[in-house]
Amino acid sequence: MALAEGSALPDFSLPDQTGATVTLADLKGKPFVLYFYPKDDTSGCTSEAIAFSGLTSDFDALGVPVIGISPDPVKKHVKFVEKHDLKVRLLSDEEKIFLEACGVWVEKSMYGKKYMGVERTTVLVSADGTVAKLWSKVKVPGHAEAVLEAAKAHSSS
Repeated sequence: MALAEGSALPDFSLPDQTGATVTLADLKGKPFVLYFYPKDDTSGCTSEAIAFSGLTSDFDALGVPVIGISPDPVKKHVKFVEKHDLKVRLLSDEEKIFLEACGVWVEKSMYGKKYMGVERTTVLVSADGTVAKLWSKVKVPGHAEAVLEAAKAHSSS
């Protein structure tokens, strides 16, 4: 099932970079941002994480946490966070269960080779756990700022 605006976010229980388990139930009751990204420490994913980290205080002021999710293991997330001084929480979905449930684990193609990977996608989730806004096939430049503007609009409505 691919995510769509107005649809319920599938339930999840995933470890973050500290090893703490994060669930949908933990986050419900306030809006939050989930961004799905392919791989720690690659150029686009690093740029995206740094952009969201740079806006953390703005998101915090709205009461909207930003959480990244990739199939990388927790240990890799720890190194990624430390190397780039990231301020976002990163969840690990090594089994790709939540990634598949959200429809972001897809067949991709590079240089004619097909492979499975994460389609860069961001979701602004409402306090009730439904998708308020969805960005598919994200291009990184300016994206974190666009998500912040949507979060501002959503939190004031």
